[in-house]
This record gives sequence, C-alpha cells and structure tokens, in this order.
Amino acid sequence: MGTPIADVDAPLASREASSSSDANTLTSNALSVLKRRYLRKDAAGQVTETPTEMFWRVARAVAAAERIYDSEADVEAVAAQFYEAMSSLDFLPNSPTLMNAGTEIGQLSACFVLPVEDDMASIFDAVKATALIHQSGGGTGFSFSRLRPAGDVVRSTGGIASGPISFMRVFDTSTDVIKQGGRRRGANMGILRVDHPDIMEFITCKEQEGAFANFNISVAITDAFMQAVKADAEYELINPRTGQAVKSLKARAVFDKIVEMAWRNGEPGLIFIDRINAANPTPHVGEIESTNPCGEQPLLAYESCNLGSINLGHMVTVDGQIDYDKLERTVDLAVRFLDNVIDVNHYSLPRIAEMTRANRKIGLGVMGFADMLVQLGVPYDSPEGVRVAEEVMGFIQERARRASAVLAQERGPFPNFPGSALEKAGSPPMRNATVTTIAPTGSISIIANCSSGIEPYFALAFVRHVMDNDRLVEVNPLFERVARERGFYSPELMAAVAESGGCQGMEDVPLDVQRIFVTAHDIAPEWHVRMQAAFQKYTDNAVSKTINFPNQATQAEVRQAYLLAYELGCKGLTIYRDGSRQEQVLTKGTAKKSAAARADGYRSPRPRPPVTWGATEKITLGCGQTLYVTVNEDEQGLFEVFATMGKSGGCMASHSEALGRLISLALRSGIDTQAILRQLRGIRCPAPVWRNGMRILSCADAIGQAIEQYINGKQNEPTSQYRETVPSSLVSKFLADTCPECPECGSLLEVSEGCVICRACGYSQCG
Repeated sequence: MGTPIADVDAPLASREASSSSDANTLTSNALSVLKRRYLRKDAAGQVTETPTEMFWRVARAVAAAERIYDSEADVEAVAAQFYEAMSSLDFLPNSPTLMNAGTEIGQLSACFVLPVEDDMASIFDAVKATALIHQSGGGTGFSFSRLRPAGDVVRSTGGIASGPISFMRVFDTSTDVIKQGGRRRGANMGILRVDHPDIMEFITCKEQEGAFANFNISVAITDAFMQAVKADAEYELINPRTGQAVKSLKARAVFDKIVEMAWRNGEPGLIFIDRINAANPTPHVGEIESTNPCGEQPLLAYESCNLGSINLGHMVTVDGQIDYDKLERTVDLAVRFLDNVIDVNHYSLPRIAEMTRANRKIGLGVMGFADMLVQLGVPYDSPEGVRVAEEVMGFIQERARRASAVLAQERGPFPNFPGSALEKAGSPPMRNATVTTIAPTGSISIIANCSSGIEPYFALAFVRHVMDNDRLVEVNPLFERVARERGFYSPELMAAVAESGGCQGMEDVPLDVQRIFVTAHDIAPEWHVRMQAAFQKYTDNAVSKTINFPNQATQAEVRQAYLLAYELGCKGLTIYRDGSRQEQVLTKGTAKKSAAARADGYRSPRPRPPVTWGATEKITLGCGQTLYVTVNEDEQGLFEVFATMGKSGGCMASHSEALGRLISLALRSGIDTQAILRQLRGIRCPAPVWRNGMRILSCADAIGQAIEQYINGKQNEPTSQYRETVPSSLVSKFLADTCPECPECGSLLEVSEGCVICRACGYSQCG
C-alpha cells in the first residue's frame, strides 16, 4: 500500500506529481501496476492511456452488451455506472477484462478448463487450445484422470502407455514458450484423482525443484477416500481405461504422503471433488473434473468464468458499521457487469463460447475483507470475525442471486437452466448458473489499495528499496491512521514494524491495536481454515485462500488442517509453510570429509603462494549484470575464486565478492571441489538465462558452472553465444518454487490466495 497521489481524471504526467483527497485516487503502487500491465501502449512500449481512459474503455465495451437485449438502451448511462464503480475502486473485474476490454484481443475471461481424453488427438488439441488461451491472457485447468496409467497397454500400436505425468510435461513445456499477450504468464492447474493408479508419482512429481514449473497441482479427493483415511482402511486404484481395480493402497499412507509434500513445498493441494460435484448446478450437462489454476473456480470442460471483486473496505460507514445499502447497489451493478462480459467476450474457441453462454457462470467475490474487519474493530482470528464473514458473504450471495433472477426476467435464464439442479431445487429462473467466487486479487487489490481477497494482512508495512541504498518505509494506511489518532506513531516504530512485518509484542503499540492488526503469520492455521469455510458456506463456486503455517510447523499440524477443512465443508485447501521452499533448497547436499581435516575437526587454509594462475570468464546474467569469474590454482590444485560484478557497488556486487571469498577459503582448506559445486549448482534467482545449451539459474550457479568448466578444460569457450532469455513464465514459477524475491523489484514476495504476489511493485504470478 502507498500514499494516495493521483486523481484518475488528471493527465498522467501531472497525476504522478500531484495529490488528491478524492475517493477517485490511485496510490503510487496502483499507478505503477497500471502502467506496467493494464494501460494501453504503442508499438514502442510507451503508455498511451490514462487510468481514466482505461476505466472508460472497459466501461463502454462492457456496457455495449445492453443493446443486445434492448435496442433503445442508454449504453452511455450504463457505462457511466460501470465507470463509477471501477474508478471509485468499489468494484474491479478480473485482470483480462481490464487489460483487453475494448481492444483487438477482447478476451475477458480469467480461467478455463479443457478436457484431456485418453487419446493422442484429444491431448494435442488441448495443448493447442492452451496456447491460444495463454496467449490471450487466460489460465487453464486440466484433469489428467482419464489418461491410462504408465505401463498400460496401447492396443493401436502394441506399445506401453507413458502415463499422465509424462503428458503433463508436454503442457508444461508448451506453456514455457507462450507469453500471454505480452503481459501475463501462463498458468495451469493439473489434477489427478486419488484413485488413479499413478497417484503416488503425481503426488511427488514436484519434489525436485523446478519440475513442472508452470503447474499448480492438486489431488482430487473423494469422499470414499476420506472415509478410508478415517477408518485406516485400504482403497482401490481404478484403471480409467478399463474401469477395473488394479491395486489397493493404505489410504492413510497416501494421505500422509500428500501432507509430507505439502509441508515440504506447498504442493499438492487438495480439492474435494465429490463435494464440488454435489454443488454442480448443471449435472445433466456434465461432471466437474477440474478447476482453474488457483482452484477457486470448478468448471465443466470448455467452460470459462468471468470474475470480479467488491472492495469490502469501502463498504463500511464512517461510524464503523457495514454499509449494506451501498453493498446492495454494488452487488446489483457487478452482477449486471459480469453478465454483460459473457456477451462481449471474444472466445479463443467456438466450443468455449458455446459452453460459457449455455451456463453463463459468473464469479462475484470480494477483496479488502481485512480492511473491513479493522474498521469494524473485529479481530480476524475470532468467532466474531467468522460471524462477520458469514453475514457479509451470505448477504452478497443472496443479493447476487436476486440480481441474476431479475436479469433472467429481462434477458431469459441461462440456456441449461431447464433440468438443472437449480430448477429441481425450486429456484426461480436464473440468468447465471453460478454467481459467486472468492478469487485471487493480487494485482487488482493493489490497484484498489486494499487487502487481498479474504486474506489477513501479510504485513503492516514493508520497505521499498530505491536506487540500491535508499529505503522507503510504506505503512498500511489504516494502521498509520490509528497510530496517529492514538498518539503512538513515530518513524522509528514504523521502521520496526516494517522490519518485523507486524506489531505483535511491541511495547509502544496498545494491546487492543495489536489484537486487531494481526498478520497472516500471527494467526493460527485453524483460524485460516475456519475463515475459508465461513466464506465457502455462502459461495457457489470455491474459495482461493492460502492457509499459512510458520516454518516450525509439523506435518501433524498440516494434516489436522486438511482434516478440519474437510470437516467444515471447504471444497479444497492450499497450505504454505513459511520459508519451506527456500529451506528445501538450502538444506540439500552434504559435503564429504576431506583427508585434510585435522584431528580436532577443524581445517587450516593453506597459505597463498606468490604466484597463482588461471582464467577469467565473462558471464552475462539474466538480470542484465555482467559477472567476471576468475578461477586460479597453485601447484596443489584449485586455490581461489574471485567473483566480481561489472558495475561496482550495490548488494549484488558485495554478495558475489563474499561468495568468492568463501569458496576460496573452502578450496584452500581442502574441501572437496565437487562438494563445493554441489552447493553452488542449482541455486536459483528470479532471472535465469540459457548459455551454451545450459541454464544459468543465478550468480552462484554461474560461478559453479565457471569452476566446472575450468576443471573440464573448457575455459576458452565463448560464453555469450547461443544465449537466450528464459520465458517469463518459467522465471515466475522458479520464484514461486524457490525464491522469496520479486523478479521485477527484488522485494519479498507473499504467498497468499493460492498465488504469489509482490505488494511493493504489483507483480503477480496469477494476475
């Protein structure tokens, strides 16, 4: 979050240097995000659109649908209402709508599900469709559960099937080379049923860092499996080709392996597939097998969904009450907006257009929930917080359904309403098969300057690094306001809050303020789960949320969270143990003992002779910096390594120098060179590159490669030839798997809402 600096109606240049107390304000962060990803640019990459023009572009494009149903409709009046909702930051649609409405691309949906049948033609049709969707800015979900298991017979060729995991690699590789309209990375969800014969391979397929870099993965859990877990019983694995049981496994052993892998690096997640299908509004059309990349949108094959979020932080009166009148108006308008999106959308495939228009699913959700709770004076992790969640989402659900029924009277119900579960339940005709979803709001919550989705605050303040050495503390505006009103504000305190991320245990912060301003890591995982369940209770589709665990959390605690989520009615769960992905990398590898070790266990580095000899290699890194690696030896072998940046000064240069010194110390102390290389190779940063057919993952990896090349006598080979930039999709997933730093600004990333985002600059893995 940042300081409001700009009225959206002012010219772009003047807005950057002006301030406004208007409701229509954008923070410096919001403006930065808009300029990077949303505002239109010319062929040279220069921004040609102001935020005001963007909101009007979207409003008019979406309002144009009114003429489909009423040739005399006042489109400009409706557009003005849409514009007001967006420019006031009360409601924002999903990123593809903001980016593409009123443009040649015109693809406005955030998420799609594609079928993968058990034949080669279907598989590669899905690969082609995936490429088209990613190119236009959407994400894709797949169930690979229909594919025959590895080792099964292929009668047409007499060969042996390679199984679903191998075909996932095809999709993963395809995603690497697609850049989504120049602004969004490709994102996939891969799902396999827990009763598929290859389930154990699937659960562990991301155990190695960097594997399936463009996939989130989830196990489709059945009710029968959960019953077997509780009973400590076995369950059957079913070959999807034959429908016959081929093996039995202990349910608890499988469940514990899922827990272990999630504890290690946050994946796989769980989706409770039977519960999802019990809520399927159109079972007569098909069975739901998959979700979108972040898991909040279960969809039939070829369905898409259009999402939008209401800023709950704007739905509180000045005297600290929920403003239900404003919320009601905003819901009504948002439902109309999202229904219009279905009609003006440009779909990548005719089949997607057909299925989307037949069911007309929309997903209205929320953001700014933590802001609302603070204004109400309610702690997030409390029974009162859960009650507010149920009350607010229950109101939104009821009002959204009523608005959809009104639209059905005006425009007709969704075509598949006859025979639907809604009709059988006695519902009035509905315009939309579903109306509510809690989706990730990484980028749009930054634009709206509010908390993400239904998540608690990730931090109350953060430090923005500017020009290497300058540090700018940016504080949550509600926390800063309370600090000033209560008289405990000071720059020193704000810096301390930024350093720790929260205010718990700080003597200068009153206890009642500490209780209200809790952050994700202050909250016990049980309360995360209970909050997700509270919102799920009144959400048609599903809820995107991350259940945060401290680094020291045990596998037993993760297991309990999964069981609690199932017990409380969640449709799925994603967990993340703080630092687990980075921790996994740092703990890999052990060094062999050298004969040079002294009897007391210590090593003495040999002295430097007057003359050493070696070679210097110039390596251009993915971040654009030039690294010079000098490897020298003496008569006993490798002796020292110098690693310097082409540009002196800054953190990167000091880190590379320190790394060179420590490597040299290890070499002079007789540490086995291969043990040193094992520690260096494979460390990743946010900007890998290709070099001579090999991937340079970081400065450390580059130094390791230079040492290895010297040992192999290849130090005279050119290092810049054949180099190409790694696709942005791969970079993004590397950071989600292993790196805590943003690839664009270097600030720390947040893992929330099933996604990875940067609150400092607006980077979002999921859009």
